[in-house]
Parts: sequence; structure tokens; C-alpha cells
Amino acid sequence: MNESVRYERRDAVALLTFDDGKANALSPATVAALQAALDRAEAEAAAALVLSGRAGRFSAGFDLRVMGAGPQALFDLVKAGAELALRLYEFPRPVVIACTGHALAAGAVLLCAGDLRVGARGDFKIGLNEVAIQLPLPTFAMELARARLTPRHFTQAVTQAAIFDPDGACAAGYLDEVVGVDALHDVALAHALRLAALPDPAFRLTKQRERGAAVAAIRATLEADIRTLTAPVPG
Repeated sequence: MNESVRYERRDAVALLTFDDGKANALSPATVAALQAALDRAEAEAAAALVLSGRAGRFSAGFDLRVMGAGPQALFDLVKAGAELALRLYEFPRPVVIACTGHALAAGAVLLCAGDLRVGARGDFKIGLNEVAIQLPLPTFAMELARARLTPRHFTQAVTQAAIFDPDGACAAGYLDEVVGVDALHDVALAHALRLAALPDPAFRLTKQRERGAAVAAIRATLEADIRTLTAPVPG
């Protein structure tokens, strides 16, 4: 696990904190570290997990330096990020996300993959800005957004690259609750402890039934769809 991802336990809950000291961009090393943290949570039979970012930044999305390094680098990173999002979406135990600040592009996709999303109130931007930076939204991101965003906000959020503040993101479906910054981690942990009491296999099997069709549709086209992407244009 690299230094940008910290793993802790609080009772039966695994706490994963993503903090690269910068914009919390998803690089290949960071995606691998988050996957390793999920491996550990499963190996330790954590009853739930909380994923949080650094103060003021949940995630700025994929590392644009890697995205611009050539078609293969772009493919490898986006595929790794898609697999991370799908793993969170299918994770066998409850996943609570503490959105600590800005969550853009792949950062917003990760919000769509959580079971319960709590956001910090503040002057933060949340949304899928891919179209605005000349990047077609990948199908995996669109389908995860379709599963979680409200129908009224879907086209605005996906095709029109609308960006929301935390309260607007809650109305749109990126978040389930918005709380003060100081209360964020306590509230997220309280939700995780409550959800940790849901029994297995009832939770796991029901989650599979809820999400299986969307996951199957995404996986059927994942690699071919990513091959159609081009590097985003820096803003």
C-alpha cells in the first residue's frame, strides 16, 4: 500500500483514507493501493468500510498526466479505475463514502459506487465534467451514474457536464446526506456501524441482485468502450 492510502480499523469497520497531499488524483499506484486496501478489508472480514479523501478534496479524478501519456497509458488507467469503481459497487459489505470536498470526473464516479454517501458542506464542486474537457464519458461511468442519479438530473449531469455544490449534489443523487465538515467523519462512521449490523449473506445476495444487471452490461462493453477514448484537453 503506498503512502497516499491509509488503512485503519474502528471496531468492525475498515477506514480507508485517500490523501496524496494534492488533488487526490487517481494514478495507477493509487488505484492499486486502494485495491490492496479493499483486499485487506475482505481478508479481515470487515463488516463495513468507510472511504474518505483529504480535507477539501475527495478526488479530482484520473491523473491527467497519465491520461495524456499515450493511448495505452490512458487505457490502462481508465480500465483500472473502472475496475475499482465496480469493485466498490459490488463490494460484499456496506460501503460508506465520506466526501471530504471536491469530487470531479472519476471522483464523482466513485461516489456513484458507494452504498451511502455523506458529503461535507462547503464551497465544493461535485460532478462529471468529462464532456467539458472534451472527453466522452465512458460507458461504465454513465451506467453507474444512471443507477444512482435522479432521472431529472441525469442528462444535465452526464451530457451537459453540470457541476453541483454539495446540496445540489445531494438533490441530484451523488450524495445521500450533507453535514458540516467537523461532523463528516463521525456521521460516516455512525452510518457504517449501523450498516455493519446487516447480516450476511442477506445483504450480499440482495446487493448482487440489485446491481448485477448493470455490472453485466458494463463488463460486456468495458474494454472496447475504453479503446474509443482520447486524452482530455487540459483546461
